[in-house]
Amino acid sequence: MAYDEDLAHRIRELLGPVGGIEEKRMFGGLAFLLNGNMSVAASRDGGLLVRVAPDDTEKLLARQHVDVMVMGGREMRGWLRVAPDGVKTKRQLQGWVDRGVGCAGTLPPK
Repeated sequence: MAYDEDLAHRIRELLGPVGGIEEKRMFGGLAFLLNGNMSVAASRDGGLLVRVAPDDTEKLLARQHVDVMVMGGREMRGWLRVAPDGVKTKRQLQGWVDRGVGCAGTLPPK
């Protein structure tokens, strides 16, 4: 399955004012990188992948529509998958995009 083009467009609109953003096809989805660090992505499996502070992972997993990201059969600490129902509204998506960009912004540029 290809990533959700509508979701990618919605992310693109939210990131318009943010400098240093690059789009890159990764893992079958479309990633949005801040200074070379992935912040969020429209997932090929639907929904959104979000980079979060590893220490926030457990707290955020308590939210509806949120699971830990699994890649190659292994859980990726500091990465969450938000199901499509968790990013239906602009407000929902904005919160996750802000979180992902905020986290990526703490990392050194690549």
